[in-house]
Amino acid sequence: MFTIGQLAKTAGVNVETIRYYERQQLIEQPDKPLQGYRRYPEETLYRILFIKRAQHLGFTLTEISSLIELSQGHCSDVQHLAENKLTAVRQKLKDLRRLERSLKSLIDECRINPDEAHCPIIESLVPEHKTMP
Repeated sequence: MFTIGQLAKTAGVNVETIRYYERQQLIEQPDKPLQGYRRYPEETLYRILFIKRAQHLGFTLTEISSLIELSQGHCSDVQHLAENKLTAVRQKLKDLRRLERSLKSLIDECRINPDEAHCPIIESLVPEHKTMP
């Protein structure tokens, strides 16, 4: 059993994170005894570590909440959620690769730009037929 401070330290989060998880109903807040401090069971530590690992994989707290709910159900439901996340990650990677190519191209244009008064990067950000304010 842990106090909130011990739980936070053991889980590697701060106390406010634990309170936030409680408000988001990701973990349960234990009843407060008449005297003393709330005591969190070891299962709460495991839940927080689960949440942190899922966040590290890119799951949002909303998705993590769904994972927690689905953990009592069928693996195929969890698989479906993970497949959706993988699709989103692949789209982000595709977008990042496109951004990388665009930035590389603009940097290359700057390297060969003979006119120091005009910057290809800045000009690419200004709508056509407009000048910088």
